[in-house]
Parts: sequence; C-alpha cells; structure tokens
Amino acid sequence: MARIAGVDLPKNKRIDVALTYIYGVGHAKAAEVLKRLNGAVDPVTRVKDLTESQVGLINNMLAKEFKVEGELRREVLSNIQRLQETQSYRGFRHRRNLPCRGQRTKTNARTRRGRRRTVGAGRAEKAAAPAKA
Repeated sequence: MARIAGVDLPKNKRIDVALTYIYGVGHAKAAEVLKRLNGAVDPVTRVKDLTESQVGLINNMLAKEFKVEGELRREVLSNIQRLQETQSYRGFRHRRNLPCRGQRTKTNARTRRGRRRTVGAGRAEKAAAPAKA
C-alpha cells in the first residue's frame, strides 16, 4: 500500500483513481499530476505495481505544487474562521450550521440542519391523554 501525502492509497486501484483519495485532489488534478510527470507514471498502473521512485515522484509533485491534506484543511478552516470573526452573513450561517450559498431552508437543507425535529406533536399527545381518563 503506497503512502502519499500522509494517506494510504488502496493497492488495487489505478493510480489516477487512487490519487482522488487524497483531500484536495480530484480527477482533474490527479490527471494533471500524472501528466506533469512526463510519462514517468502511467495512469493505468495499479498502486501495488508502483516502484518506490514513482511514489517519491508523485509525493514530491503534490508537496511542492499543490495544497493538499492538512495544509488545505487548515486554509479552509482559517477562511471560515475569518468569515465568522468579521461577522459576515456567510460566517453567521457557518456558525449556525446552515447553508451559506443561498439555498432555501424552509424545506430541504436536511443535510446541514440534521434530522427533522417535529414541534408540538409530543405536547399535543400529552395534553390529549389526561382528558380521556
């Protein structure tokens, strides 16, 4: 199992797909990294078939040219922190764990807002129960 940018890549995947397991590397950036290596690593090569030198080349390319993993996570976190400190609208939405980019929240937005909490249903059942007895 090859370890690139602090991430263990799955050994049976092609290298162009396996690189997408790294935070900050998608399909386009993985293809760009392999293209910049001028054919030193073939995109159809499986991770288990990579040599140590090829792993080193990919690791160096990612470290020097791109922000990935911890460095990118810190930058994103600092950007969100800056928005919150300046008390911008987007910072407020991040703090309240609501969508920041204009989506509606009356319906939908369940991913950000979490499970639906029904309001008043439990209270109505409690009020109705003693009246019957």
